[in-house]
Amino acid sequence: MAQKSKAYRAAADKIEDGKFYTATDAVALAKQTGSAKFDSTVEVALKLGVDPRKADQMVRGTVILPHGTGKTARVIVFATGAAAEAAIAAGADEVGGSDLIEKVAGGYTSFDSAVSTPELMGQVGRLGKVLGPRGLMPNPKTGTVTPDVAKAVSDIKGGKIEFRVDKHANVHFVVGKSSFSQEQLDENFAAAIEEVQRLKPSSAKGRYIQKGAVSTTFGPGIPLDVNVL
Repeated sequence: MAQKSKAYRAAADKIEDGKFYTATDAVALAKQTGSAKFDSTVEVALKLGVDPRKADQMVRGTVILPHGTGKTARVIVFATGAAAEAAIAAGADEVGGSDLIEKVAGGYTSFDSAVSTPELMGQVGRLGKVLGPRGLMPNPKTGTVTPDVAKAVSDIKGGKIEFRVDKHANVHFVVGKSSFSQEQLDENFAAAIEEVQRLKPSSAKGRYIQKGAVSTTFGPGIPLDVNVL
């Protein structure tokens, strides 16, 4: 097993064994355990009481964080004509039709989110093998397949995050940077958790949020008290 760094061990020592933290306390501790060398990302991981193999228990959604993520997302848009012009005006990093589709098909994935107009999805659909595994495939459920591509770009650039339960029933999402204030992180965390809870499948039985942890980039997980989320 790889040896943990001195910084990691020092951060882990601040977490009390067997203790489960409230969201506010976990966020406060995460700010303390972030790397001093760069502005660490603060992340949340949740274990949900759902069965992802069942279509009606696939938890997937988006939320616009009140204070953004601390990072300006790089967004590409599959669009032509007036929609392409609107996307460019909204700040899209790259816009195109068949040319951009071919570029992505060739392995280009240097972006954080992809948006498409509905009429191009017939062509974009064949990019599933490239975009799917990276969670970058445009989807109407997350607002990334839309005729209003300008709004989609503005939302993503403004701090919109997407989350999706994986095959192990885990959900991961970012709530900001360790340089954010306590209040900013608390409000971002609350907005994200509220949306996750809103999306609880009616067919899911028992406890919905079973476990949770807050962490920073390369930092240890801080256990959440899911009873008070």
